[in-house]
Amino acid sequence: MSGVTSELIAMDATRFQHTPYYCEENVYLLCKTLCENGVADATSSDLFVVFISNEKKQVPLWHQKASSRADGVVLWDYHVICVQRKKESDSEPLVWDLDSTLPFPSPLASYVTETIQPSFQLFADYQRFFRIVHAPLFFKHFASDRRHMKEPDGSWTAQPPPYEPIVAQDGILHNLSEYIAMSGADTLSSLDAETVRAAISQKLGVVVSHTQLQDLFTKLP
Repeated sequence: MSGVTSELIAMDATRFQHTPYYCEENVYLLCKTLCENGVADATSSDLFVVFISNEKKQVPLWHQKASSRADGVVLWDYHVICVQRKKESDSEPLVWDLDSTLPFPSPLASYVTETIQPSFQLFADYQRFFRIVHAPLFFKHFASDRRHMKEPDGSWTAQPPPYEPIVAQDGILHNLSEYIAMSGADTLSSLDAETVRAAISQKLGVVVSHTQLQDLFTKLP
C-alpha cells in the first residue's frame, strides 16, 4: 500500500456533508469536495459514482453504520458509493463510502470482500448489481427533487438535507429512478476494452455484476 493510500485511509468521514438516507446526494457532494481539496483530479476524471441495487430493491451490504447488528448488515433498497481510480498509477482503486464502518477510504478489493461478501450465498432476489457512472457525466446529468423521500401526504420519510435539491445542467429536476433501475439483463456481456470504453461514456454508465466489478476497474480507459 502506498504512502498516499495510507494517508487517505486516515481521513475522517465526518469532515464531509452527510444526511442519512440521502446517499446519492452525499456522494455527489463528496465527489465535489474530493476535487476541490486536491484528493481527486480537479476535473473529477478519476472518480466514479457507483449505484448498488437490483430489480427487487433489496440489496444486503455489510459493515454499515445504520445497522444494529454485530455484522453491520443492512438491506438497502439501493446504496451509492464513490470509487476513485487514478489513471496513471498502479495503486488500487479506492472506495469512499460515508455509510460504512470500514476505513475511509478502503481499497476496492477489501471493500468487496467485507461489504459485498461475494462468498456469501444469496437467493437470486438479493443479488447485487452495480451501475458505474463517470463523475463528470454524473455532475452534468444527475438530478433529484427528493420526491422518493415523501409520503403520500407530503411528509418526509427522513429529514432532507439543508441545501437546495440537485438540478441537472439541462434543467431536469428528477431522474434518480433511472440510475437505480438495474437487473441482471442490464449487465455487460463482455468486458473487452472497446465495450467498456463505449459504455462508460454514456449518461447512465455501465451495469455489472459483483463478479465483474473489480475487473471493470482494470479495463477503464
